[in-house]
Amino acid sequence: MTDYRVNPGEVEEDQFTAAIEKTTSRIPTSAYLALALGAMAVSATFQAFNKKHESMFVGQWAAPFLLLGIYNKLVKQHGSDGRHGRDAGYIGSAERTYRSPESSYTHTAGI
Repeated sequence: MTDYRVNPGEVEEDQFTAAIEKTTSRIPTSAYLALALGAMAVSATFQAFNKKHESMFVGQWAAPFLLLGIYNKLVKQHGSDGRHGRDAGYIGSAERTYRSPESSYTHTAGI
């Protein structure tokens, strides 16, 4: 059976994506939360004025704003990718670099 998974450091992001991430990382993550809450408030206002179509249109903006906020937070914490010999961009890299005293023994699943 063929393994199709991408390993850390195997594929790099293109420069266009890196430029977008560099620019958007300057936006505070709370701004995306404010945009989502604002979209919900505008949607509720449209709903109160019996404008159903507009309410649904604007109300659907909340989820993409929250997803962009999560993506923004991940880029800020882990970077774009793990180029230049660093693993800092990948979730789980801290487990490989930091060994606590408790990690000297193995944990058995189910115990």
